[in-house]
Amino acid sequence: MSPTILVVDDNKELVALLTSLFEEAGYAVVGASKGKAAVELIKTEPIAVALIDVLLPDMMGYHVGEGLRAGKPGLPLLFMSGVFKGSKHSNEALTRFPGSRFFEKPFDAKQLLETVKVLAPVTRPAVSTQPVDEPFDVELDIDVDDENEAMELTGKIRVTGGGNITAELQGEKLTAQKHIAGPVSGTRPPPTSAPSQELDPKRLSRQGELRDNLPGLISAFYLSRETGELYVQKGKVKKVVYFEGGQPVFALSNLAADRFGQFLVRVGKIKPDQLQDAAVVAAQSKRRTGDVLVERGLLKDTERLYYVGQQVKAIIYSLFGWEEGQFTVAFREKARSESIKLDLFPGNLTIRGVKKLYKPDRLTRIVRPEDRLIPSQQPAYQLHELELEKWEAQLLPRVDGTRTNAELLAMAGKPEHQVKAFLAAMLGVQILEAREA
Repeated sequence: MSPTILVVDDNKELVALLTSLFEEAGYAVVGASKGKAAVELIKTEPIAVALIDVLLPDMMGYHVGEGLRAGKPGLPLLFMSGVFKGSKHSNEALTRFPGSRFFEKPFDAKQLLETVKVLAPVTRPAVSTQPVDEPFDVELDIDVDDENEAMELTGKIRVTGGGNITAELQGEKLTAQKHIAGPVSGTRPPPTSAPSQELDPKRLSRQGELRDNLPGLISAFYLSRETGELYVQKGKVKKVVYFEGGQPVFALSNLAADRFGQFLVRVGKIKPDQLQDAAVVAAQSKRRTGDVLVERGLLKDTERLYYVGQQVKAIIYSLFGWEEGQFTVAFREKARSESIKLDLFPGNLTIRGVKKLYKPDRLTRIVRPEDRLIPSQQPAYQLHELELEKWEAQLLPRVDGTRTNAELLAMAGKPEHQVKAFLAAMLGVQILEAREA
């Protein structure tokens, strides 16, 4: 029988990600979002190791550790926290629970897994891998009307290349116009990534409905410093975001509007007839459309990196406009083989995505007038890491649970939609949370 790992955290997306990590390594996993429920599990589950967040909704993680060891003396305990940091808290955990370990969020999930393997070795081999197809193919283009409105893109992007060289590219602010479906022209260049490896489907990943949890999924990758992929699908449209060390670095889509040539048309860099002609030549010569555009002087070779970065960024941002669909999380390492990678801080990515792509009715559902918000006890990111406007930084201290959202909207002095988008973004990055009634 596989050793059982108990994961205790009220961040459901992080629990799902860690569950996938442990299951792929051959462990059985049980989870709990509250301390009391976790302590009860020691009575019925053969727990080999417990991973516990220090700050839980109903009790401190240390009290959970005491309850678990009362039921099973000597149980290996691993504590994690994004609030309690530094050697002081690590030493406190070790003093109260000899043999325990302490991980600060964000932590290295691979290091966590190695620690678990030492404490509870897997008695059977890990699930073997063999080359198979992707969870879904994003190389087959489909052409449908773009559901999102025109998307504004900042002119500054950061990319990394070979040798971990980081460059900041500055260009004009772009507006990717709404795509209108039409004939699909050209061929998609062959993928640059290495052949994929897929695990046993029963242990491959966590799947679920997308709804409003994209910010939580992005944060979960960041908090666990995971490398892997987030696959999303809505109808026939399929997109995948690659993460490396918790950072979103690349993306692909099977939507014709997201292809490089079509993207250049949408931002006004080239005209549709120029793309059509270049695509024909590219197909005949079996080259990339971008190479033909450079050859014809329609795109400078020095500009290509900038526009590829903007294209990838647009694919990632577009997902914030999805209110339905399915997601799959996997832990291959395809991102490592990409020669061009975005350098996007996930917290600011989420804030901008929510602000720009959440529609009014969605914001009203998330930021209800009668609700009261409070500062989160466990923010996914540090406040100083996030880019806030002056009025937002001034409003945030007033969000303390004493005022309803309607009162905050009235005092902000900004358009209602703008304030709702800010509050929804702060909920998304877990700077704020809803106060329980």
